[in-house]
Amino acid sequence: MTFDVGKKYGNAPAVVLVGRPNVGKSTLFNRLLRTRRAITDPTPGVTRDPVAKDAFIQEKPLRLVDTGGFKLDNNRVDEEGALDILVVEKTLETIKTADLIVLLLEAGVFTAEDEEFIALLRPYQKKLIVAVNKTEGGRREQESFNLLSFGFERLHFISAEHGDGLADLEEAIIGKLDFSRVAESSPSEKEPIRIAILGKPNTGKSTLSNRLVASESSLVSDVPGTTRDVVEGAFTYKNRDFVILDTAGIRRKSKVTENIEYYSVNRAIKAIDDADIVFLLIDAQEGLSDQDKKIAALASDRGRGVVMALNKWDVMPETKNIFEAMRDRIHFFFGKMEYAPIVPVSAKTGFGADKLLDAAIRLYGQLATQIDTGRLNQALERWLEESPPPQGPQTRFKVKYAVQVSSRPVKFIFFVSRIHAVTDSYISYLRNKMRKDLGFKEIPVEIEIRSSRAPKKSL
Repeated sequence: MTFDVGKKYGNAPAVVLVGRPNVGKSTLFNRLLRTRRAITDPTPGVTRDPVAKDAFIQEKPLRLVDTGGFKLDNNRVDEEGALDILVVEKTLETIKTADLIVLLLEAGVFTAEDEEFIALLRPYQKKLIVAVNKTEGGRREQESFNLLSFGFERLHFISAEHGDGLADLEEAIIGKLDFSRVAESSPSEKEPIRIAILGKPNTGKSTLSNRLVASESSLVSDVPGTTRDVVEGAFTYKNRDFVILDTAGIRRKSKVTENIEYYSVNRAIKAIDDADIVFLLIDAQEGLSDQDKKIAALASDRGRGVVMALNKWDVMPETKNIFEAMRDRIHFFFGKMEYAPIVPVSAKTGFGADKLLDAAIRLYGQLATQIDTGRLNQALERWLEESPPPQGPQTRFKVKYAVQVSSRPVKFIFFVSRIHAVTDSYISYLRNKMRKDLGFKEIPVEIEIRSSRAPKKSL
């Protein structure tokens, strides 16, 4: 199965950056996006998965794809060698679906890998642009003209790091693309539901991502830490558009030693901020770990909906009530997230994928709910009657009124007479009543206590 670059702007064309490792593809990718999206590092082979992102170049929408580096030496029998083979295969598959290929070479450095890659690209000459990188200030331009002997129409001399020659390259990219299809496509009426797949390394995140997107956009390997960048894919389910963010596995801080993995973990955590909902993938055979708890708490603190997906359910013993027992165990040891739905799945077979997406649609509806102020304060009156605030000399306070200030994430402000008298237990009481009565049963709800005479208290 080839990698579908997941065009978001209807039928926007896809531009794929290719080349051997460490020629500056990810730097060019970030430069064209005008943001730091892909991880860049001097270590060859940092990018493994194709990383796709929507971009506007000269006000034209397109899909920009950064790929793993092409390596000639694929005879190694260790784990890294096996991953190198997967990276090359994925890069070649991505090329097939591209509307335009930008081959990046390095000024003054031409290797056997470059030569073999050029040979593999010959069938795609009509949709190929060649850029020679690291030519800041005219460095090594003259000797790079020898590359024209391979039959290229033109060379574009650039410096991805400094931005030299980028305007010329962007103009060439736009000039080679057909944007007539974009005008024919109509944007979705609803925003896509953005889902980040998080969890410990090797729990099946990339397998689930590929299953949902119905492609092989993420590399899948038994080697923990295969995914480094956040890999984005798109699909439709029940007439709803989804965007999936496949992330690097998050290990305990004490085990994060490699610089590249450090950036990958930070990027995975940042994906929480880019998502509406987090699928927390838990190895059903291992059960909930302390690291899983930290990831769930991190997502909850940011107001994201969390679905706990018990993966590898296909290899679990067929014992009666095993799911109920595992669910109750999770609730017992992780009461803070008792509201979050738990779904048994198998990323490998597809079991439970529909229930996982149904939960995502349900949680998104709750996250997007906006409660009218009048209805909210009518409910507040009932809650105060059912359980009035303490009436002691030091603990007495009045709840004057409440307003909802945001959805996605859901946040409310309660105005009170004496902010320091409000206890955490009473805030928990209000939050539980809101979940039960206002339709926020499965999502985090932030409550801020505010008084005009004192600083705010947020929990």
